[in-house]
Amino acid sequence: MAEPRERPLSPHLQIYRWSLTMALSILHRATGVALVFGLLLLVWWLVALAQGEAAFATVRAVTGSPLGVLALFVLTLVLFYHLANGVRHLVWDAGFGFDKETARQSGVFVVVAAVGLTLLTWLAVLVI
Repeated sequence: MAEPRERPLSPHLQIYRWSLTMALSILHRATGVALVFGLLLLVWWLVALAQGEAAFATVRAVTGSPLGVLALFVLTLVLFYHLANGVRHLVWDAGFGFDKETARQSGVFVVVAAVGLTLLTWLAVLVI
């Protein structure tokens, strides 16, 4: 029998130098998980709406509290980030934007777009 060859260990996160693209990729996965909790909140809201005034009042009390408003704000930011970064991934799937500088610029655009759309949405909600 042949002896097993010594193989190099795969690099891991402690070896890599963090880049914006790497961080945004990991954040994209995390926001996908966070959106599951947002979906559960939406389902709770819809079920309460169907159950009547008392159940809906409970949901309104929770989402209207300072912690609830903060959670809704963060969920809005998570939604817009995941959406913008998803479009970025679609562009990559089409074969564009792979060079280092374009990838960095599109990453900055994703973050700015997510923050900007979140603030515009909440401004519209609070003003209307």
